[in-house]
Amino acid sequence: MNILSCSKQHNSNTQYFSSIKEISKEVWEDLGCTDNLYFAPQYLVALEQNNPKIHFAYIVLFDDKNAAVALANVQIVDFYLDSVQNDMQSIVDWVKCMGRKLRIISPEKPFKVLTCGNTFVSGEHGVFIKNDQDKKEVLRQIAKAVVNYSNSNSKNSADAFMLKDFEKESLYITHELHEEGYNSFKVDPNMVLELDGNWNSLDDYLAALKTKFRVKARRALKLSCSLKVEDVTEDRLKDLQPEMTNLYKTVSAKSSFNLGDFNLETYRSLKENLGENYFLKAYWLEDKLVGFLSGIFNKKSLDAHFVGIDYEYNREYAVYQRMLYDYIQLGIDKKVDTINFGRTASEIKSSVGAKPQDLTIYLRHKNTIPNRILSLFLKRIQPSEFKQKQPFKKKELRAQVNL
Repeated sequence: MNILSCSKQHNSNTQYFSSIKEISKEVWEDLGCTDNLYFAPQYLVALEQNNPKIHFAYIVLFDDKNAAVALANVQIVDFYLDSVQNDMQSIVDWVKCMGRKLRIISPEKPFKVLTCGNTFVSGEHGVFIKNDQDKKEVLRQIAKAVVNYSNSNSKNSADAFMLKDFEKESLYITHELHEEGYNSFKVDPNMVLELDGNWNSLDDYLAALKTKFRVKARRALKLSCSLKVEDVTEDRLKDLQPEMTNLYKTVSAKSSFNLGDFNLETYRSLKENLGENYFLKAYWLEDKLVGFLSGIFNKKSLDAHFVGIDYEYNREYAVYQRMLYDYIQLGIDKKVDTINFGRTASEIKSSVGAKPQDLTIYLRHKNTIPNRILSLFLKRIQPSEFKQKQPFKKKELRAQVNL
């Protein structure tokens, strides 16, 4: 077992691993975290094997009986200020100006960010702590451990440290990170749809909508009726991956902020490792691929992942709206409790019933003076504004309709 930097550990109960394959079966059994697929080795190894531009590592904390009690996923990415665009451009220009004046931030050189979390997915997927632990204390140990890891690895020394995507209910724990020099800020919310347990079909969902939104949904379904939907198998991915990659890049280019590009080769590993829990659908207009969606069934949730869209056909054939309704159909069929749509295109997601779930990120620069400047920068970041729709009838009315 190759444990990184053992001789340099500040905490004898902290161990660093360079690959999922180096973590023993006993550690996974101690943690008991693999029912959540984001903390399961078969999911994590798929990311690790297929995204070579990202450096992956894993931190495991042990108690005094040498039993594993916490896991942190570490991903180090090269981030360029020039990759930020659209609504955040004015903030980036301010950072560049301050960085040049103080000679601490270069817009041309990559800024190495050590992320404790999942670069490609919104949500609390970076830190797992067993319930019988003092979570505040363990989180502070993890915060120290990520710095120690960076300091002991010159090749992967980070400029900044990020612990990402904590929900409101976790903040009483995670605000301990302020004591470790971290700055907190809110990002665009994760849009979450709660499914009604009485829905057995998409028609039941449509019946729960107010007339205006039901008409809009039926119109989108009618516009998209020319599309053929294909369930993409592992073997089929070999043929479709180049076209899917182009469609994915078309969508990601519109995002104002990306930590890293997702290698769609990962899909093949996810399909192989997770089977029916990971799904892909391709959307065809005759013989032309005009879109795809992807997602994961994780416990009682459906999490939407990346999509690809040919925007030339999106409006005429309601490609993206059709995808949203197909996610809902999948969720109803699988009897999940919630659908996590992610944190882009918030307004259109709210029009299908999703509500915002606030997310907080913690970030610090490795050096004190740049960290103070970073705190000023982060105060300028605000979640994107959008108009929250209320598409459902009141529950009392829905109950009467179901009688």
